[in-house]
Amino acid sequence: MDDKTKITITLPTNAYFMSGIRDFTLTMIKNTTSFPEKWAFRFQSVIDELCNNAVEYGSAPGTEIKITYVYTKDDYLEISVEDTGTGKNKITAKDLKKIFDDRRKADYIFSGIRGRGLVKIVGEWTDEINFTDREGGGITVTVKKYVKNVRQKITTEETNEPNLTFHNKITL
Repeated sequence: MDDKTKITITLPTNAYFMSGIRDFTLTMIKNTTSFPEKWAFRFQSVIDELCNNAVEYGSAPGTEIKITYVYTKDDYLEISVEDTGTGKNKITAKDLKKIFDDRRKADYIFSGIRGRGLVKIVGEWTDEINFTDREGGGITVTVKKYVKNVRQKITTEETNEPNLTFHNKITL
């Protein structure tokens, strides 16, 4: 039996389809991986951020984005989102990585209303992130989350939580 599952979805660059890909991500993670439910919801936000960026910045209307999920049983989940490079922002993977790295620095101050998602959602909830130029134009953003890191974090969170005891005293 093969312990690796790969699913590729191509979507039109239309925000209408984003709710469907969020729903698919949630269902797929919950039903086919060993990630806890909490992480299924987090991956839903990660995929939403990556797809919205690909649609808004990297691909012109009337083109497509491609989403690929690769899950290796009890090891990792990898998600890649590819844009066409035809959108309003013409940047390279190297430029995008620099923006990402600069905004991850402790002294970076987010002053605008937007621009936090890639760093604060995608960067915080994944173990690896890679930016790659696509042949023919566009960028592929690939993120990876290891199951063992999720389990370690959950165990640590459980042991570090305070033990709260409430006593109710009723006086008549």
